[in-house]
Amino acid sequence: MRKASEHGDSVDGARSVRTGSRGRRTKSTATTVAGGGGDAPREKRAGNAPRRRAPPAAALTPEEMLRRALGAETPRSRALWARRGLSLRGPLDRTTQAMLLRQLYLAYFETRRFERAAEVADQVLSLGVLRDVAHQDAARARQALGDIEGAVGHLRLAARTGPASRRAFHLWTLGSVYHLARRYDEAIGALTRAARWGTRDKPLYQGHLAVVQCESGETVEGLGALIDRLSEVPAGQGYGRFVLGQMAYFDRRWGEAKKYLEAFVQRSTSGRVAVAIALDGEIEAARRTLASLPER
Repeated sequence: MRKASEHGDSVDGARSVRTGSRGRRTKSTATTVAGGGGDAPREKRAGNAPRRRAPPAAALTPEEMLRRALGAETPRSRALWARRGLSLRGPLDRTTQAMLLRQLYLAYFETRRFERAAEVADQVLSLGVLRDVAHQDAARARQALGDIEGAVGHLRLAARTGPASRRAFHLWTLGSVYHLARRYDEAIGALTRAARWGTRDKPLYQGHLAVVQCESGETVEGLGALIDRLSEVPAGQGYGRFVLGQMAYFDRRWGEAKKYLEAFVQRSTSGRVAVAIALDGEIEAARRTLASLPER
């Protein structure tokens, strides 16, 4: 998992220190190591402030490398900093280790290396911290691999082991996986429990439950009220637009369905790669619904 050769990244090239002919550091080398490289004079020059250089990678703490991984702009950079943090000698706090591993997981997920992502999520689980988050991550990788039963198993464990405040979220995610797999009875069961446990995001869970019931052939009364309720709360943004669009479609509110679903697709495909990959199924479903809207 930690092999640097997987992306051609060297994790300890910054550790080497050149020595003089007698094995001692030369003056110029000591300055280079302390200053982070280069041969510019360290004293203040007339009219110029002294240069500030970033510390060499070998001098960074695991927490600093985690911060850099979190702020990385590319999967390659994210993986590089995560590996460097994980490769440091000495004891590593388990929570920091888990968070570094999660950044490596995201790098694999964003590049669609789902098998490797699943392996890293399993390593996080073995640490015994952030368990419900790790189960969510493992479920996403398993779902992307087409292993629905594996994803379901992880989400059930996430709901069982996570804090009560996150149980509704895990149950809703479970219902979403069943929904995309067209296992409607199981989706209805999970989403009913999510709506029961939900607080702030209850309108989202109730709306998603109504969508699944409509798809399964049930008649749902009060779709208009559910649409209005969800559209007025923060949960109506982001993923909520997918649910709003589908409810509007079943309520024959074509204009609203088009507006919500187009906004959902645009937002989901123009942000972080990991989000677009995780929402592949919903994006495809939204596009199918848009294609089926009657011409106006």
